[in-house]
Amino acid sequence: MMLLIAMIVVACGEKIEPGEETKTPVILKGVSVQTAREIEQPLVYEAVGTVVAGIRTQIGSKLMGTVEEIRVREGDQVKEGEVLVVLDARQVKAELGRADAGVMEAQKGLAAALSARESFRASERLAETTYQRFLNLKKEDSVSKQEFDEVEARYRQAAAARKEADAMVDAATARVSQAEAGVSTARVSTDDAIIRAPHAGVITGKFVDKGDLARPGTQLLTLETTAGFCVDVIVPETYVRFVEPGARVTVEVPALGSTPMEGKICTLVPRVDPGSRSFIFKVNLAQSGKVTSGLFARVKIPIGVTRQIFLPSAAVYRSGQLTGVYSVDENHVVHFRLVRLGKQYGDQYEVLSGLKPGDRYVAQDVPALKDGARVEGPP
Repeated sequence: MMLLIAMIVVACGEKIEPGEETKTPVILKGVSVQTAREIEQPLVYEAVGTVVAGIRTQIGSKLMGTVEEIRVREGDQVKEGEVLVVLDARQVKAELGRADAGVMEAQKGLAAALSARESFRASERLAETTYQRFLNLKKEDSVSKQEFDEVEARYRQAAAARKEADAMVDAATARVSQAEAGVSTARVSTDDAIIRAPHAGVITGKFVDKGDLARPGTQLLTLETTAGFCVDVIVPETYVRFVEPGARVTVEVPALGSTPMEGKICTLVPRVDPGSRSFIFKVNLAQSGKVTSGLFARVKIPIGVTRQIFLPSAAVYRSGQLTGVYSVDENHVVHFRLVRLGKQYGDQYEVLSGLKPGDRYVAQDVPALKDGARVEGPP
């Protein structure tokens, strides 16, 4: 009887209550497990900038005139010396005609002055010859003092008249030169009525139409080169020590795709904006036919190196707003652990917190994986 009671007590002690079930851990085989370790990674600062043309020319007019013809439109490719705009040249042609007439008048005045000078020179030579003869006669006492004084006076008057004629020739010559300069200026103005491209490039701006009045200094067109683009970058003053002319940097232009381009820092503006505490530098871009001015760009500036843990993207699990990994303990049991991720580098994520060197984690995407499962590595 006592044996029967003992068996009943044991049986009652092992009874499974309603609603309970035995928990058998899930075992997953062939799962890749890795150990977290720090990796040296270049540290960069990502600055933003704008693509600008290497040469950007604002084309204007040097004279006032009505626009007669515009031979280009925005987007047109032009060659150096190609005619872009033609202005009404009637006024400058009239100025050229007046300048030519002034040259002719000045030349006539010069001719008259030269003729008069020759006449005065002849009179001076005759007066000088007479003076020398009377001077010899005076030495021989063969001429009276009054006669000699009269001859000497005529000689000195002739010499003075010749000098005055020389001055008149010089003045007439100067007037000719001035008139010829006026002709040259008028001819330049005539040439300025035809506005040509100062260099090859593409028309990126048009601010005038046929019939408009062009004034000196007024912008008519914008011409940009199709090569030699650069990026104007604005960076906080904290990073000025990392910007060195000649250093190579990586440039990304999102509008042109994800392929980065190589750039070289060419200019550092030696002035910090006191308002924003920032400075500007320029980066020359490798030549590309797709680059145009005005595009948004990112420039990655190396600022040192850092040691950081990185996770493969396959090891990252997301549950709603939570991001984590499955860590593996010494018994090969996995536990979901929250992590905070930083930047992504290719298929690797920077780990800011939640994982330390030496921790083991599941390094692949396993759909059946859940907290408390046991994992075994590949055979």
